Amino acid sequence: MSDLEARLAAIVRADPGLMHVLTTMRDLSLNDWRVFSGAVYQSVWNAVTGRPAGYGVRDYDLGYFDPDTSWDAEDAVIQRVAAAFDPPVRDMVEVRNQARVHLWFEGKFGEPYEALTGTDEALTRFVAPAFAVGVRLEEDDTISVAAPFGLDDVFSLTIRPNPQRPLAKGWDKAVANAVTRWPELTIIEPETA
Repeated sequence: MSDLEARLAAIVRADPGLMHVLTTMRDLSLNDWRVFSGAVYQSVWNAVTGRPAGYGVRDYDLGYFDPDTSWDAEDAVIQRVAAAFDPPVRDMVEVRNQARVHLWFEGKFGEPYEALTGTDEALTRFVAPAFAVGVRLEEDDTISVAAPFGLDDVFSLTIRPNPQRPLAKGWDKAVANAVTRWPELTIIEPETA
């Protein structure tokens, strides 16, 4: 584990809300699951900027991978996860089968999306490297980290476009939402042609 991964794991452990979600999800034993996106990188930003754990966290994005891409199968998992939490956390956990994302992504976000082969692959398609961080509480209580672009941007409070994809249509909205809550962020705008 790198120094930044160890630092991230310590920050995650110090966030009671995130640890509650991770512990509950581990007990549910979903296939290839991770908590990723806002709840993870925002926990780092809160630690780095001295804000309390949970500040600015609106939801807990949970990805898992099930080759059954039917809506009924995903809905059964959504219901199972919801039953594992009490309000208000129940309403904050958003569960998505990463094997199904290509079926609805273009309709929702206006961009094509090729089928994924696993949950961690989804991180490579996130809007920005700083957002592309996922964690899982393993059976031995270690926290495994998936961060295909590394953790430098997360810890340096830097948002830049994902270099492996075209600029996300939601770039401006994502940046504006983040800067509103963490004005210390450095934004590296996309290069214009």
